[in-house]
Amino acid sequence: MTREARTVISMTQKFLRHLTVTAGLLFPAAAAPAQLSYPAPGRIITIVVPFSLGTGPDILARLAGQKLGERWAASVIVDNKPGASGNIGAELVAKAPGDGYTLMMTATSFALNAALNKSAPYDPLKSFAPVSLVATGALAFATNAETPAKTLKEFVALAKAKPGELNYASSGNGTPQHLTMELFKLAAGVNVTHIPYKDSATATRDLAGGHVNAMIFPVNTAAPLVRAGKARALAVFGNERSPVFPDAPTMKEEGYTSVEAHVWYALFAPAATPPGIVQKLNGEMNEILGLADVRMLLARQGLAAAGGSPERLTEMVSAELARWTRVIAEAKIRRD
Repeated sequence: MTREARTVISMTQKFLRHLTVTAGLLFPAAAAPAQLSYPAPGRIITIVVPFSLGTGPDILARLAGQKLGERWAASVIVDNKPGASGNIGAELVAKAPGDGYTLMMTATSFALNAALNKSAPYDPLKSFAPVSLVATGALAFATNAETPAKTLKEFVALAKAKPGELNYASSGNGTPQHLTMELFKLAAGVNVTHIPYKDSATATRDLAGGHVNAMIFPVNTAAPLVRAGKARALAVFGNERSPVFPDAPTMKEEGYTSVEAHVWYALFAPAATPPGIVQKLNGEMNEILGLADVRMLLARQGLAAAGGSPERLTEMVSAELARWTRVIAEAKIRRD
């Protein structure tokens, strides 16, 4: 090859290298879309339950944790943080990193607390990213087996005959059980003393032990006590009778049409959780709630599988806030 040919080739190579660099500066390659790697291998997902063992949120958190763990081959643990009507656990999750590894399974009092207490340590609409409505269920009005009232009419008659002598338990001041019973007292015109407990499990134990006369709580929590003969279900709240207690009339059947209440359970994440993680969790929960064995298990607990989009949960929480704020004002209920 002649010297002139080598010179031409060298100049051509330099020109092409320069052209490549210039083109890269003018038209940089589009970045590849980031892939969502969640959950990361080896990371533990914690579902915080702001209530005690054996409650509805606890049962559902363990069910969801088991199913998510199986589907993702991941470790999912449930951490019970009861106290302050669910505020302790909720505040913990609200302040947790928004990385998808700390979630919360909660219930009706999540919105109720904010309606009752304007200084609650969280905002139900701003402090959390809604993931999925999980289940809904009915509440039962129950007495212990020793209380001499086998129907709701008999309980009301007994309470009127002995004003202030009968009592009822709740899982704390300002909880759905507390407020619902206060509404019932107003509607029935009775004076029944409130005995607040620090959590639902202790209140339920004392009802079963005969230490308190009555309690309003989810049918799935009441069912074991009724089956064991330690409590009687006198009525249920809702438009229809519960398949768990088919013989128990509804409050409407008993003439108390203005006393309405139900229970719901939902999964939340901290507010800063990326939308991609929220959507992935939501999709998994919807698939889990569609499984026949899960729906059957919930039905046996007196619960109906829910699901739906995060937006559905946001709308429900907003409606609950408005509803309970109105109820609290009308009934003149204040946190003790």
